[in-house]
Amino acid sequence: MDAIASTLLSSGRAAVDLALFVLLPIMIVMLSIMRWLEWIGWLPKIVAAVAPLLRPLGLTGLGVFALLQVMLVSFAAPIATLALMARNGTSSRHIAATLAMVLAMAQANVVFPMAAVGLQILPTMLIALSGGLLAAAVTFYVTGRTLSSAETEADEPIELDAEGKGNLLDVIRHAGKDAWNIAIGALPLLVVSIVAVNLIRLTGVIGWLEVNLAFLFEYLGYPTQTLLLAITKYIAGGTAMMGIAVEQFQAGALSSQQINLLAGLLLCPLDVAGVAILAAAGKRVGGVVKPAVLGAMVGVAWRIGWHTWLFA
Repeated sequence: MDAIASTLLSSGRAAVDLALFVLLPIMIVMLSIMRWLEWIGWLPKIVAAVAPLLRPLGLTGLGVFALLQVMLVSFAAPIATLALMARNGTSSRHIAATLAMVLAMAQANVVFPMAAVGLQILPTMLIALSGGLLAAAVTFYVTGRTLSSAETEADEPIELDAEGKGNLLDVIRHAGKDAWNIAIGALPLLVVSIVAVNLIRLTGVIGWLEVNLAFLFEYLGYPTQTLLLAITKYIAGGTAMMGIAVEQFQAGALSSQQINLLAGLLLCPLDVAGVAILAAAGKRVGGVVKPAVLGAMVGVAWRIGWHTWLFA
C-alpha cells in the first residue's frame, strides 16, 4: 500500500507540474500572441493569404499557425490556435482536420532535445510534416466527412476601450484566463494517465511482456525496449517517454539508429495525455476527437513506414 500511495502522490505531483509549470506558461504566451494578432487585424489577413494553399487538404489558414507551433514550439502550443478556431466559428470539419494534423506530427519539445542522443532532425521533421498533412486530408475527406463544414457564429470579439482603440492589457488578461481554463481542464486526465503508467510499471507487467515478446520485436527489427517506451508514450506522453529513452541511451540499451527507427512511432502528440490536453481547447474541439484520432493514426502509420524504410 505504501508503494501505491507513493505512486499516486508522485504521479499527481508530476501532472500538476506539467499542467501549471509547463503547459500554462506556454499557453499564456501563445494565446497572447494569437489574440494580439487578431486584435491588430493581422490574423485575418494572414489566414486569407494562406487559406487557398491549404484548403485542398482540409485546412484553413489558421492551420499554418498550428503546424508551426507543433514543429517549432511544443505539442501544447497549437491549443492556442485550436481555441481560436473554436471561438471564431471555424467549421467542425476543419477543426478536426487541424487537430489530426497536430496529433500526427513530431512535437518540437521532444524532437530537439533528442538530437543530443542521435535523432536526425531534418528527416524526422520532413517525414512528420508529410504525415501531418496526410492525416489532415484523411480526416477531412474520410473519417470526418460527416462533420459540418458550415462556419458557426463567432464569439464576441475582444472589447475595445472608450476611445475604440482597444487595450493590450485586456488582450493579455483574456489570454491568461483562457490558458488557465485549458490547463485546469486538462489536469484530471493527466493525473489519471500518469498514475496508470506508473502503476503498470509497479506491477512488473511491462518487464514480463518485454521478456516474452522479445522474439516478436526482434522479428520486426525493433529493440526489446520498444514496449516500455510505447506504453509510457501512449499513456503518459512524449515527455515521459523521452526521459526513459535518454536514460536507456546513456546506459547503452538504445543506439542512435534505434532511436531514429522508433521516431515515427514515438514522436507525436497522439497519446492519452496529448489528446486530453489538446481537447481541452474547447467543447467544439473535444467534439471532433474521434475522427481526428482516426485520421492521425493514418499519418502516424505513414511516418512509421518511412522511418522503418530509412533506418531499419
